[in-house]
Amino acid sequence: MAHRQFTAHAARFDLSGKHALVTGGTRGIGMMIARGLLQAGARVIVSSRDANACAEAQRLLSEFGDVQAFPADLSEHDECQRLAEMVKADSERLDILVNNAGAMWREPLETFPAQAWDTVLDLNLKSPFWLVQALLPALCEAGTAEDPARIINIGSIGAIHVAESPNYSYASSKAALHQLTRVLARELGPQHITVNAVAPGVFPSRMMAATIDAIGDTIAAKTPLRRLGRDDDMAGVAVFLASRAGSYLTGAIVPVDGGTATTASGT
Repeated sequence: MAHRQFTAHAARFDLSGKHALVTGGTRGIGMMIARGLLQAGARVIVSSRDANACAEAQRLLSEFGDVQAFPADLSEHDECQRLAEMVKADSERLDILVNNAGAMWREPLETFPAQAWDTVLDLNLKSPFWLVQALLPALCEAGTAEDPARIINIGSIGAIHVAESPNYSYASSKAALHQLTRVLARELGPQHITVNAVAPGVFPSRMMAATIDAIGDTIAAKTPLRRLGRDDDMAGVAVFLASRAGSYLTGAIVPVDGGTATTASGT
């Protein structure tokens, strides 16, 4: 009979000693994930374009563990490189990279501007790729066959089904990020790095505030679980993907939306 190795329940989700970077980690989904990783024992760096937001997030998150915040505008290639250098200066290895920083642009088709493509694609699609490039040595340093390094890209259910709002560049960028996740998973698996994406539904955040105010109750009513996302829903899936419990999963797109995208009837 083949030997089976069982891990204690708590140890499956323990991130003690791990080093993580969460982009866009000063608010919304990024802060939910950062808090979850900290509570699981990881040492976390968060980033944001806004230096004041970084300082406030570091103050709030320090209650949960060892956290630093670095300002960086990740829509710029040079800024991705600069952030990567700061992360590598802090530690030679990076166990967990969460590419969460993102932008959305809603505008009708007739007036949708060229800038809406450049702004959204640069941050939502190019910056995750640039950060993987720049941080690959640190990820390789951390990953082993038994415990790979983890890349977690934050996609969207807007890339799985068609939302009603006119967010052409956003939906396209997230669909491309899902495919980039699969491509990188195949390439980086032999280097002991897993690459997965989380596709969130509607969670409380500044990006979604106007939508929730306008139709939040309607969205919740159409969800099989009859509610919107909560902080622990996002923290939980991130900890799972980053921990031993998720070490044999790569190339997956995990919808965290109460079942909306995966049970849509089309009616």
